[in-house]
Amino acid sequence: MQVTRLFTKPNESPYSSIKFRTVSSEIKDPDGSVVFSLSDMEVPAEWSQVACDVLAQKYFRKAGVPKRLKKFEENDVPSWLWRSAPDDEGLADLPTDEQTKGENSAKQVFDRLAGTWTYWGWKGGYFDSEEDARAYMDEMRYMLASQFGAPNSPQWFNTGLYWAYGIDGPAQGHSFVDYKTGQLIKSRSAYERPQPHACFIQGIEDDLVNDGGIMDLWVREARLFKYGSGTGTNFSSLRSSEEGLSGGGRSSGLMSFLKIGDRAAGAIKSGGTTRRAAKMVIVDIDHPDIEQFIAWKSLEEQKVAALVAGSKLLSKHLNAVMKACVDGGDEVEDEDRFEPTKNPALKKAILDSRKAMIPENCVQRVMQFARQGYTEIEFPEYNTDWDSEAYLTVSGQNSNNSVRVSDDFLEKVLADGEWDLIRRTDGKLAKKVRARDLWEQIGQSAWASADPGLQFDTTINDWHTCSESGRINGSNPCSEYMFLDDTACNLASLNLMAFANGENGFNVASFEHAVRLWTITLEISVMMAQFPSDIIAKLSYEFRTLGLGFANIGGYLMADGIPYDSEDGRAICGAISSLMTGCAYATSAEMAAEMGAFPNFDENREPMLRVVRNHRRAAQGAKTGYEGLSISPVPLIAEDNPDTLLARAAHDIWDRALELGEAHGYRNAQVSVVAPTGTIGLVMDCDTTGIEPDFALVKFKKLAGGGYFKIINRMVPTALDGLGYPEAQIEDIISYAIGHGTLKDSPTINHDVLRELKFTDGAIDAIENSLGDAFDVRYVFNKWTLGEEFCVDTLGLDTEALNGVTFDMLAALGFTADEIENANNFVCGAMTLEGAPHIRDEHLSVFDCANPCGRIGKRYLSVESHIRMMAASQPFISGAISKTVNMPNSATVEECNEAYMLSWRLGLKANALYRDGSKLSQPLSSSVLESDDLVEDVQSITEAPAAVKAKVIAERVVERIIIGQRQRPPDRRKGYTQKAIVGGHKVYLRTGEYEDGKLSEIFIDMHKEGAAFRSLMNNFAIAISIALQYGVPLEEYVDSFTFTRFEPSGPVTGNDSIKMATSILDYIFRELAVSYLGRNDLAHVVPEDLAPDSIGTGEDEGLFTAGPAMDAVKSVASQGYVRGNFFVIKGAKDQGNAAMALDTEAEAEAQATVVGTSTGGAAQVPQTETALQEAPAVSSDVIEATDNRLGQVREAKMRGYEGDSCGECGNFTLVRNGTCLKCQTCGSTTGCS
Repeated sequence: MQVTRLFTKPNESPYSSIKFRTVSSEIKDPDGSVVFSLSDMEVPAEWSQVACDVLAQKYFRKAGVPKRLKKFEENDVPSWLWRSAPDDEGLADLPTDEQTKGENSAKQVFDRLAGTWTYWGWKGGYFDSEEDARAYMDEMRYMLASQFGAPNSPQWFNTGLYWAYGIDGPAQGHSFVDYKTGQLIKSRSAYERPQPHACFIQGIEDDLVNDGGIMDLWVREARLFKYGSGTGTNFSSLRSSEEGLSGGGRSSGLMSFLKIGDRAAGAIKSGGTTRRAAKMVIVDIDHPDIEQFIAWKSLEEQKVAALVAGSKLLSKHLNAVMKACVDGGDEVEDEDRFEPTKNPALKKAILDSRKAMIPENCVQRVMQFARQGYTEIEFPEYNTDWDSEAYLTVSGQNSNNSVRVSDDFLEKVLADGEWDLIRRTDGKLAKKVRARDLWEQIGQSAWASADPGLQFDTTINDWHTCSESGRINGSNPCSEYMFLDDTACNLASLNLMAFANGENGFNVASFEHAVRLWTITLEISVMMAQFPSDIIAKLSYEFRTLGLGFANIGGYLMADGIPYDSEDGRAICGAISSLMTGCAYATSAEMAAEMGAFPNFDENREPMLRVVRNHRRAAQGAKTGYEGLSISPVPLIAEDNPDTLLARAAHDIWDRALELGEAHGYRNAQVSVVAPTGTIGLVMDCDTTGIEPDFALVKFKKLAGGGYFKIINRMVPTALDGLGYPEAQIEDIISYAIGHGTLKDSPTINHDVLRELKFTDGAIDAIENSLGDAFDVRYVFNKWTLGEEFCVDTLGLDTEALNGVTFDMLAALGFTADEIENANNFVCGAMTLEGAPHIRDEHLSVFDCANPCGRIGKRYLSVESHIRMMAASQPFISGAISKTVNMPNSATVEECNEAYMLSWRLGLKANALYRDGSKLSQPLSSSVLESDDLVEDVQSITEAPAAVKAKVIAERVVERIIIGQRQRPPDRRKGYTQKAIVGGHKVYLRTGEYEDGKLSEIFIDMHKEGAAFRSLMNNFAIAISIALQYGVPLEEYVDSFTFTRFEPSGPVTGNDSIKMATSILDYIFRELAVSYLGRNDLAHVVPEDLAPDSIGTGEDEGLFTAGPAMDAVKSVASQGYVRGNFFVIKGAKDQGNAAMALDTEAEAEAQATVVGTSTGGAAQVPQTETALQEAPAVSSDVIEATDNRLGQVREAKMRGYEGDSCGECGNFTLVRNGTCLKCQTCGSTTGCS
């Protein structure tokens, strides 16, 4: 191959035009302890501190580099390419502990990568001359140093350690195919041939212990995880739990083995040295166990919720029992402390624990401990952190899950047909299910837990270049690499901002040059690599798949002033994808002309050329005429592209790629993917990763000495300038977004105002020192910044209030909400361009991100915009695209299904959804950002007149009413129907209501039950209805019939609150209690807490609607159907008629504590019994810990991060990255690239 120079000159260092600097790198966890530190490292001057940190922590070899090296002479390699080896004689002159060191210069890393590629490229015959080899090595070093491109992480970890330093070790069971002989050989060295591949697909057979079987897969996975790679497997070949074994009995089933593999991956992740295990689990839609697989993740999330809630309840109630036993009381004798009948406090604690369903033996055990002299007992309380004990206890947390769906299945969904589930052992029908039911289950699980994703099997195999060699069943963990089982792919990505050419558009010539050299690099990597198994080594040699991609399309479009969600933006993305893949195939054909096509090309010549012709048709705008495709791709429309040169190049490149391929074949079966570019995206200083849009407009730039400061996304000023804004206006807009970082000259809360409130200069300085990276001034004004003594003695604040979780010091000092908000905008900035001075509405779409930006941002990219951008790129990608489609918390299950359906119709190969808050470990954006508003709502209620307070009284009140006259419901009445399955039996509950929403009647129907039982339940419902109309309180029935035991009983499906019932009557009256009495203590899924650390679904958060308007709503809406959506106090769904009838403030004040509910629909209000619940006290230690945690969560969410902490460095800087997460601080990623 001939290599021309574009960036470098002969006989000059490739670094001669690049400035370097010396910096230090330090990564700290949130408590300030140092995770990693390195001083005096040499890096390119233009690199950010984050890029330097990732290079130093992740990619530098930290030990074992000999201080003395010598060249190892090889006759078939030019002397300038000879590898290095330890100079034993020179090392002998040094003390033993000083003979080795770590890498401390970026040049060392660039040299060992490019040098190794050149070395193996020369050995393999990839260069026509030494000058071509030198040019290649210099150009690659320049591109690495200038952040034009980067290979996947395993290259940085492994490549060049043997060539550059002579580092070696014992073989690890790897294999390779000799490039000269084609023979499969077992490796004798750990590093002579590196493992540069990030992505693997491994097959599995329905066999327990033999090679290629179930247990063997866990060993093969471990070998990959150890070296920082990821793997995916389609497990559909495993028999289901209903199928027999050869020796008799039934199989443990698919799910039992998936759980074993999940635990194994989790253990390897915990002990790994580079990253957590990256794993994909795929199951076909026709597997008999598919329903259990679909629900797996969402059920495990429910288990976590149960562990968290149950542990806290256990701790609370059992400690109360212990306290009652120990303290007793002044009136209780010592021996009577343990007798509930003689110790009132103990009796109350036991009753409270029973109401909370604490097991009786736990209560007894604590009492026995107390009798033995113990005075305290500790119960572990779990939390919803991703790496907490609660998540470690459940399964399914160490993989991405995907369901493989075919066009046949999706057509059955559209036609509402039945779908066959097929046995794996004999291919016979296992059972028939309704296709739409499966589809609904997929949507529900994705909505609830962000899994499973979907892979569209028919589309994937329609674009398969090697269909004669077998079908595509699996993918890598991030879903971008899709090929035959037991193959591997090494990735590299190009930073699109490096090819931005200002007003001249995209630099086509530079991009084509880079694509050509990186394609050669990836091909050389296949030749030099070793692989974790014989079969992967063999197939990788035979098919030679590559994965070249791009990053920073979101940043490129923003800098160019083009909205991500626009025809122009999609046309540019499609054109870049087309140019990249077309140029890579052309390069592959060039290599085939000189070195031969991949070994299995002749067998697959027709399908491969068919796929290339389809790429060409899409690139040249064809809407019809595609060969062998069930779904036509989205074609590239040149007229939509504002960059005409790019559009022309994207059109023309495929003529060359097809012509060369027809003449010579291709060296590689695949050439491109769009990967998440997690860690390598940080090394290239990409503002956006892969095909993703930006996640925030305001970023927090890390300082070398520690700490952060706010900067605007560097693309924003460029975009504003290109859109015609003058420099002064750009400065105003940026100041609006990032704030001034000081209270000096603030319009509302400033230094002068604070001094009037007795703030000293020292206190003001303490505030100022904390404002630099603050995201809300309210979190700076606290006792930790100012000191509790100053707050109490000088400012006169109440100590108890100061320790409150929701305490707002600025509000306590008398500032209004508007004054605080104005100060916030001045100091911290809005972190959005919405509402900025000078900005024109038509330009706001340029700056739209995946999520709303800042506190006041409302704009964000639609679900459809994500999918359509993928659809613009997919027709020109050999593999697939790794991307997560962000959805707001308010998204519905139906919208999840619609997103998946649109993905299929637009020709995507795979897609995954992430609804905000669908993971317990990641708090709701809406909850965190609206918490201050909720506090204000509560304050407005507590400060209201007594007549208003009485309507929303904050005590739980139980009111019993007895009347003697029947009140019939209206002829046309409202209510709701609830369908559920109790212990396998369908139950239909229908309710009727009075106009004010109170329950008036019920109907019960049992599906497919015996006539006698159905009739009995029907008449039972009539009797209950008549009694309700005569005023018998619903509470009486609830107390009498809940917990009754008879068949049918067991698990409940179809009801969002009740998940288990001891009988049909137990289920019926639990449902009525939850819907009409607010008895959420009888539900198994309680409504969400209105707090930032809510672990509920979040769908009803913030629905505070109280007042006269609700009367109109209640007259037409079913009270039982809406459940908690009315703003009422839990315990009574329709808040007290007595309170509503009060006309005077004095009467309201007198009745404020006896407001209840009438469940019988009576007109008169007879005698009431009340029972008030006291709010539990919270210790200051708990408050401080909670404040600290929630403060970090709020800050992370405000900055655009996910709100969870990194498992490696502990910082709250995780962002979505393709189908994975990456840490912006240390570069850790949950993916494999």
